[in-house]
Amino acid sequence: MFAQPPLWFIIIAFLCAIGPLVFFHELGHYWVARWFGVGAEQFSIGFGREIAGWTDKRGTRWKVGWLPLGGYVRFVGDMNPASQPDPDAVVPDAIRASAFHFRPWWQRFLIVLAGPVANFLLAIAIFSAFFMAYPMPNTPPVAAGIKRGSAAAMADIRTGDRIVAVDGQAIATFEDLRRTVGIRPDRQVLVEFERGGAKHEVSVKLGRDSRDDEFGQHYDVGLLGLEPPPTRLERRSLVEAVPAGTRATYNMTRLIVEIIGQIVTGERSAKEVGGPLRMAQVAGQRASLGWPEFVYLIAAFSINLGFINLLPVPMLDGGHLVFYVAEGIRRRPVSERAQDWAFRGGLALLLALLLFTTVNDLAFFGLFERLGRLIG
Repeated sequence: MFAQPPLWFIIIAFLCAIGPLVFFHELGHYWVARWFGVGAEQFSIGFGREIAGWTDKRGTRWKVGWLPLGGYVRFVGDMNPASQPDPDAVVPDAIRASAFHFRPWWQRFLIVLAGPVANFLLAIAIFSAFFMAYPMPNTPPVAAGIKRGSAAAMADIRTGDRIVAVDGQAIATFEDLRRTVGIRPDRQVLVEFERGGAKHEVSVKLGRDSRDDEFGQHYDVGLLGLEPPPTRLERRSLVEAVPAGTRATYNMTRLIVEIIGQIVTGERSAKEVGGPLRMAQVAGQRASLGWPEFVYLIAAFSINLGFINLLPVPMLDGGHLVFYVAEGIRRRPVSERAQDWAFRGGLALLLALLLFTTVNDLAFFGLFERLGRLIG
């Protein structure tokens, strides 16, 4: 078991993880906007008071804010970092063509979409580089043995059977099988497998196992009870690595969606939802295990950032995309009043979520338990 890294290391690791991801996200917005001729007044990593910055020859102010929990690109004609139009602004004809809100709705849609897409592309690039640089597991999903008393034994799955799908999710490798089963402890699932060239289906109630990670943190996993064949390690060529990196990004995105669904339905506790404090802790822990672990985590964070920003919540990119699609269908913009109320509601929702996840993080770290002991 590894010791928890010191606080200063956790802070540095978190900044080194989140800073480049935010920069890459905002750079996606910026470059597509440049492609369409939209001007940018500010490019900020972090919010709040500027602690460092410079102005380029195009007049864009590149800066770093003191609160490193996001970023923004403020385009010509924007009222605020959320890219709301300024109804009182008088845009001179000379720069009207470069103002964001005078571009066609589909161009604004692509500019906003480019941020999350940049995060997914970054994850694909990282995974692809890993597949080329290191031999990665690519083990066939074949049962080399069946554990006595396991879910697989109860369902009469036998040695030599090849697992094809679990709970409707296609299985290509034993690693896919572990990942798919692992997030479904105690769930009744349909397992599809091949035996002797024939396909079979069986309903299985997965088991549950409680484990601790390298830092002593508890988690539960689902179990099917198959013994894996010898691990097959493969290093991929560029032609093979990019599709493999794309599949890895898709699988992780699907995993996020499934976990969120489990939380919404109550199958998984909402206490598992972490915020910035837990992200910082995880960043510090992974960084302490070495740079490959840390870079792999950055890819996971990048997918999370891209996915969260696609949620249809005003203030997030997904909320803007909904407005632009509505504008394209209605052939006129959503009213300023409706947008204003939507952005206020979105801001309130995000603040409530930040408060909820912060409380969850503090409870996870045992703060309330310690306070209870002091009071008692």
